[in-house]
Amino acid sequence: MGRILSSEETKAIETADILAGAAGIRVEVIAGAHENDRSATGFLPPPEFETAADWFFAHPHESFKGWERAIDAQARIVSAVDKVLADHDPAVPIAFVGHGGVGTLLKCHLQGRPIGRDGDQPGGGGNLFRFTLADRAVSCDWTPIETYKIPD
Repeated sequence: MGRILSSEETKAIETADILAGAAGIRVEVIAGAHENDRSATGFLPPPEFETAADWFFAHPHESFKGWERAIDAQARIVSAVDKVLADHDPAVPIAFVGHGGVGTLLKCHLQGRPIGRDGDQPGGGGNLFRFTLADRAVSCDWTPIETYKIPD
């Protein structure tokens, strides 16, 4: 089979539950994989959020109005993934389910590129990217989950 891991966020767990149900396995919830902490501003209407997200990615070493810095969120998500993969058999498929913002930060790290919104998922969400476990190289860019085809 494989493994399906989720951040502690409700939407991520709900998505992971759907995938796990189809695969006949259970979801493992992991600490430290949550979205960047944006609680300092609370909810922002979509246009304001997009502006804030642009700033977050463009200034990774600074905090947007009290938000967790992108560089800190990246270190946290990379650490959480590294911890899981440290004793994971790379021959066993694994899925990490979480929020796209930290997914983008992870993807930037795996590609050895600076944090930037140009690495973010298109269309506002519901996408995945794939990386190989042996060398952690990104092997499929952001793809809508409903059109993704598992490689043979």
